[in-house]
Amino acid sequence: MNDVFPQVVFTLFNLIPVRDTVISTWIMMALIFTLVLVMRHRWPEALEMFIDFVSDTVSDMLGRPAEPFLPFMGAVMLFLLFSNNLGLLPFLATPTKDINTPLAMALVVFVAVHCFGVREKGVWGYLKSLATPIFMFPLEMIGQLSRTMSLTLRLFGNVISSEFIVAVMFSLVQPIVPLPMMLLGTISGVFQAYIFTILASSYIASALGDSK
Repeated sequence: MNDVFPQVVFTLFNLIPVRDTVISTWIMMALIFTLVLVMRHRWPEALEMFIDFVSDTVSDMLGRPAEPFLPFMGAVMLFLLFSNNLGLLPFLATPTKDINTPLAMALVVFVAVHCFGVREKGVWGYLKSLATPIFMFPLEMIGQLSRTMSLTLRLFGNVISSEFIVAVMFSLVQPIVPLPMMLLGTISGVFQAYIFTILASSYIASALGDSK
């Protein structure tokens, strides 16, 4: 059961604890980079299908072509697809079972939303859209922070609950029996990556407003 929680592997400079989820994230990024290179040369059609899927999903949410936002949104979805299911591989931990990873992803989205808004409307135009009328600005900021926390807790809660269920099943029954639960956990991990991408796209759409 202790395997469900992140474990400290070593301490960097005797100050910063490095958990197994961080090491797994490093390995995962190398795996993604290698896989994309291989797919680009051997199975470009599969890579194009993924890009088209992300593009269609994002453009539907934004109501505009997704190309300017595709590198960011594609990276978010790809990272979470792997991150939510990495624990299926031997000796690797699921990065998103550590709340720091969902929080980091939510903060990245928080910053990206404002960057896209400023790029679209300019600094003054974007700030004006947040503060119209002026008394709405504090409420807007509270809402921005609240949805960032919501993104974090939604992703973390779903991933850690799946980890707990599989761990309990393994502790109670033979190892072969929890396999259906692991399959459901994989499906849930894919679904959570999709939901996270949808929500991030809706936040970007809100920041862009009606400007086209």
